[in-house]
Amino acid sequence: MHLSRHNLLKFGTEKNPMKQLVILIIGLASFAACVPAKKYNELVEREKLCSEELEKYKSSSIDNEGKAKDFEARYDQLKKDVGTLKKDTLKLGSDYRFLQAQYDLMVAQNEAYERKLDQMRLSGAKETANYQADIEARNQELLRKEEALKNLETELGNKQRLLEERENRVNELEEMIQRKDDAMKLLKTKVANALKGFENKGLTVVEKNGKIYVSLEAKLLFQSGKTDVEVEGKKALIDLAKVLESEKDLEIIVEGHTDTDKLVSANHPKSNWELSVLRATAVVEIMTGNSKMNPAQLMAAGRSEYHPVDPKDKAKNRRIEIIISPNLNELFQLIGQ
Repeated sequence: MHLSRHNLLKFGTEKNPMKQLVILIIGLASFAACVPAKKYNELVEREKLCSEELEKYKSSSIDNEGKAKDFEARYDQLKKDVGTLKKDTLKLGSDYRFLQAQYDLMVAQNEAYERKLDQMRLSGAKETANYQADIEARNQELLRKEEALKNLETELGNKQRLLEERENRVNELEEMIQRKDDAMKLLKTKVANALKGFENKGLTVVEKNGKIYVSLEAKLLFQSGKTDVEVEGKKALIDLAKVLESEKDLEIIVEGHTDTDKLVSANHPKSNWELSVLRATAVVEIMTGNSKMNPAQLMAAGRSEYHPVDPKDKAKNRRIEIIISPNLNELFQLIGQ
């Protein structure tokens, strides 16, 4: 027992609101009567598992976002440290040259005093003693400045080594980031080529902020209100999975999105939240079940109606988004060192 296509069309064009409500109630009651209790229980259990998995991956997503922010902050701090070290090195170099000039001047003065002392030895013992004391004092000052000069040389060498180490670390980080960016651009090209046949059927591939976003409109994957993937949509998902199965250094999030139309049903899915999660889970199962993808790389999540891409176009908001991002653990380990 169900509403025929003719009755649905008649319901859509009926001008009497009371008749519309009666027909809708009869249709929903008939549909509910046709759903076996076993199917209902399976959906309830599936919803529970999806909710638990979603909570786990939400926590993981928040943790990764925190790591990414920490990486950016520490990366910026390294660059600031390099700038500070460069300034310190310039100042130490300037101090070193200043002391060297003073040192050379005092050496010349000391030599002049010694020559004068030789000339005045015949002038008297008292004057000679005064000059001798002055020369001794200058010699002591000269030794002090020489020691300070050596300390500055040591400190300058340490600063220069530290500067070189920091610059090497920054260069290593920049090279690693560039390699990951290049790899994501190449992967985006591979994904776009693999899904080229679906470009005009509600599928788009975009690379931004170092991630790849594969967006599939619901019309390509599902019938209205359903969670079973259609044949053509299944083919697109399998083609995508075949490209990704050899990429082991990725994290993939499959997000379900709905429009703002509320679901009115005693059966599952009962809400847009549930519909978005079940659809995301169905996509993950197809991708992992038809390829060698590592299930640990994927996460299924539901966004319901709260992340629309076009508030004026409900069809665009009903979609599955597959977000492909590089694994940043290697970068975090390098910064931690």
